[in-house]
Amino acid sequence: MTAYLNALGLVCALGRGKQEVARNLFAGDCSGMREAAGWVPERSLPVGAVHGELPAIPAALPRHHSRNNQLLLDAALQIRQDIDSAIQTYGGGRIGIVLGTSTSGIDEASQGLAHYLREQQFPPEYDYQQQELAAPANFLAEWLQLSGPAYVISTACTSSARALMSARRLLDLGVCDAVLCGGVDTLCKLTLNGFHALEAVSGQRCNPFSVNRNGINIGEAAVLFLMTRSAGGKQPIALLGSGASSDAHHISAPEPTGRGALQAMRKALDRANLQPEQITYLNLHGTATQHNDAMESQAVATLFPAGVPCSSSKPMTGHTLGAAGALEAAFCWLSLSTDNAGHALPPHVWDGQPDPQLPALNWVTPATRLASIAPRYLMSNSFAFGGNNVSLIIGDAP
Repeated sequence: MTAYLNALGLVCALGRGKQEVARNLFAGDCSGMREAAGWVPERSLPVGAVHGELPAIPAALPRHHSRNNQLLLDAALQIRQDIDSAIQTYGGGRIGIVLGTSTSGIDEASQGLAHYLREQQFPPEYDYQQQELAAPANFLAEWLQLSGPAYVISTACTSSARALMSARRLLDLGVCDAVLCGGVDTLCKLTLNGFHALEAVSGQRCNPFSVNRNGINIGEAAVLFLMTRSAGGKQPIALLGSGASSDAHHISAPEPTGRGALQAMRKALDRANLQPEQITYLNLHGTATQHNDAMESQAVATLFPAGVPCSSSKPMTGHTLGAAGALEAAFCWLSLSTDNAGHALPPHVWDGQPDPQLPALNWVTPATRLASIAPRYLMSNSFAFGGNNVSLIIGDAP
């Protein structure tokens, strides 16, 4: 059964909405990555923040107030018409919600705890449920009055890629007729200081696969797809295949040979009934850490000996953690969209200095173009702590 991705709302450092994000993405615009102080003590770091005012949480839902839910609301409002149409068609009980996050409302919780330590009481707006991992799905379900399955997956940086896999499973099983799926994660001191403690954060814009790479940048984003069992719109785009593996090599370091990554990519190809040479673009996990880039380049070179156009989009958005899998799947969706009249692909933004220790890959440049004739198949990789690996294939629906 085909899982159609019929609507897309998104917000990240590249902008808000499909048109603005696509324009900046294909231009290789890194201006959303801005240096900011206050996240980590005595250090200024580039972060991929969403700037400007966010929509307010409805007054009737005060316990759902968090920046994380505001980002999610921004994405949801962009496709509200599609959501309402699905509710009218299928009914609220047949629409599921599956999201990925790693932060939820932990930033509001940490502010509440700081207030408690100062004042010996929590601020009046504090609600423990803000920080629960299920909070984004609970918020959407209550706001939209949906009664289908609603839950959150939290597997670090594969969270929202797994959410898309899980959404498809709900459709395959006949549990739902439509699923709102994607991910949302917010900049917060907890995650920035955690990665800083691991010595994984770069003080400059990240430089994936370069000999000079020295760590990640962190960003924030919200992405929401409407996935259904029936095609909608002028050009159907679908989740055609997905693969996951868990090599459990190390709590934070990837398995160095890329064995788990390779397994996930091969599973995705098998489920899509495709061969490696049919993939026309690969969005890499590409965090610009020493270990990830070494592992991923080995896995990609093994699976695609003839090469495949590929890039890491993280210099433009930062690593959006639990939202990264869905955000980069969205970049594949935007590449396939009929609005992408120039058939552009996300360029690989780096200093152009390859690491001689890594296999050479086929980097997307501003001149690279996606084929204009369907079918076209795009792959997106996400890898997480604990050896959790996911690969998705987004393509023109048959």
